Amino acid sequence: MPENSRPEKIWALILAAGRGSRLAAAIGGLSKQFLCWRGVPLYWHAARTMSRSAVVDGVVFVFPPEHCAAEEETLHARDDLGLPWLTTAGGALRQDSVRLGLAALPRETRYVLVHDAARPFLGPALTRRICEALRRGASAVVPGLPVTDTIKLVDNGLVTATLPRARLAAVQTPQGFDLNLLRQAHRHAQEAGLTVTDDAALMEAQGHDVHIVPGEAANVKITNPEDLALLAGGQTMPRPCTGMGYDVHRYGPGRPLKLGGVPIPDGPEVVAHSDGDVLLHALMDALLGCAGLGDIGRHFPDNQARFEGISSAILLDQVLEMLYGAGVTLCHADLTIVAQTPRLSPFREEIRKNVARLLGLDKAHVNLKATTEEGLGFTGRAEGIKAYAVVSALTGAAPSFSASIPSPDL
Repeated sequence: MPENSRPEKIWALILAAGRGSRLAAAIGGLSKQFLCWRGVPLYWHAARTMSRSAVVDGVVFVFPPEHCAAEEETLHARDDLGLPWLTTAGGALRQDSVRLGLAALPRETRYVLVHDAARPFLGPALTRRICEALRRGASAVVPGLPVTDTIKLVDNGLVTATLPRARLAAVQTPQGFDLNLLRQAHRHAQEAGLTVTDDAALMEAQGHDVHIVPGEAANVKITNPEDLALLAGGQTMPRPCTGMGYDVHRYGPGRPLKLGGVPIPDGPEVVAHSDGDVLLHALMDALLGCAGLGDIGRHFPDNQARFEGISSAILLDQVLEMLYGAGVTLCHADLTIVAQTPRLSPFREEIRKNVARLLGLDKAHVNLKATTEEGLGFTGRAEGIKAYAVVSALTGAAPSFSASIPSPDL
């Protein structure tokens, strides 16, 4: 469903107000959420993933009070998120920062995702799983992984009990909540002097069911000095690869014209099973070509009802996850749209910027061209539109976004 037509808005809190005392000495006193990785701070990676999920409507960044103004200036200068965002100052405890972040959310927000900025590796599919569970009626949703170590209760250096490993889960963020219920839980905690380590515990204390969905093994939190190795990446030599994609759609009654996820006002409609975004379809085929994974017709056949009208941005996220799983890292995309009508130059930069956001690339690594056929062929006769995509990538050890706990029915 397009973002502006969803009646129940979902916003995310990115908690970047912590001090990170366990790691500060190893990084010169810098708070871990401000560590620069791949050219941007850790907290920005989490926000970019939220924006790529196609289900989050906006982001609130919670910063230390002394950093809030400076980071807001940095965010304005960066300007590649593609979502509305706000900033607010946090408090002394994580719990205080969440409460202050909740107070900054827009009035129309129905659900909130609370995420630690020091978890930069999450994939967009995890965000979607949590949001889908909320929309199916859950009041609180957490991602979890099975516990592989044996866990024992200890008192004064002695083991007092061994916990049943099959019933344990290691939970992660983002955690999703009904906003009104979470605000009530925080008010109760403040009045009762209750301190917890995550927001799900506050909901448990209020008697709300907390549902679990599959977590991601790669969704690691940067906490200790040894975790810095995760930001260094693997040592194997990458190998370049290239993928090429092509797609075409006929003009006719059907779907409003959308290119690169950007609606084109007053453009002709296209005949399509999905949303008919010819540019993203060509791009997905090019990405699949890099990993030798076939084409979009194989993965998203047009005879299946579940893909009818679906946003191509959601399908693109799934293709990107296939690439990550195949150890492919995207580097650059060169895109061409061929159409006699409509005139696309007014939308070129917006499309380019949005595609860069969806791919998680800097805008400098996404090129977009639009041309006509000078009246030749079916596009020249304004009977349809087509697009070409060429992408460059590297094979290597990309993060593996895998889930291990089956999701229960809600």
